[in-house]
Amino acid sequence: MASIKRRHKGLDILVNDVWGGDSLTEWGKPFWAVNLDNGLQMLKQAIHSHIITAHYAAPLMLGRGRGIIFEITDGDAFYYRGNLFYDLVKISVIRLAFAMARELRKRDVASVALTPGFLRSERVLEHFGVSELNWKEVGKNGNINQNSTDQNDAPADFMASESPRYIGRAVVALAADPKVKEKSGRVFSSWGLAREYGFTDLDGTQPHWGDYARKKYGKYKICDERFYSYWVPGLVELIFPDWF
Repeated sequence: MASIKRRHKGLDILVNDVWGGDSLTEWGKPFWAVNLDNGLQMLKQAIHSHIITAHYAAPLMLGRGRGIIFEITDGDAFYYRGNLFYDLVKISVIRLAFAMARELRKRDVASVALTPGFLRSERVLEHFGVSELNWKEVGKNGNINQNSTDQNDAPADFMASESPRYIGRAVVALAADPKVKEKSGRVFSSWGLAREYGFTDLDGTQPHWGDYARKKYGKYKICDERFYSYWVPGLVELIFPDWF
């Protein structure tokens, strides 16, 4: 952070996306049966790290006239995510975006949570035995690897995936929006923002994981206006309205 301040005099954008919990997550096990040390390590890697980074980054944004903190999560809803520690991580970073937004509300810095859909990362491409250049063709021919019990090993779902560039373009769209402060404290999806701002993925398409998932698995409720209405104002803000 000191070198950023020295070289650039401040910071405009922070993308908080530290994770590294894939090898620590035990799918299909209840909380009393999972490895506790692995779960606690996941919290350190994916929650503590976000707090530490934001703690040092926020002062570099203040006084710049504008800034935005992105908390990268998984899902735009309050549903259970299949593993207690994984669930805590992904819900917690949404809550971090909200809590930071409340403390930044009188300053020119926004804080939002952002989720991709089925992310076609390098690790996922390797898992399915394809590349970014041939995944679609291989998938259409039905030749994608299906020899795994991993929860992400669903070839049909993979065909509805998006590249990391998609969520990157979502970051750019929000960062370029002069009214982004109005979105502060909420969670957004790459597919929803693509429709709102008009950007596309690498291949010119607009993958919409939300529509795909509802059609295949059924409807689920996302964080909408009614959901957020329960968050603000809170009792502490009513008692201490001048904090921050």
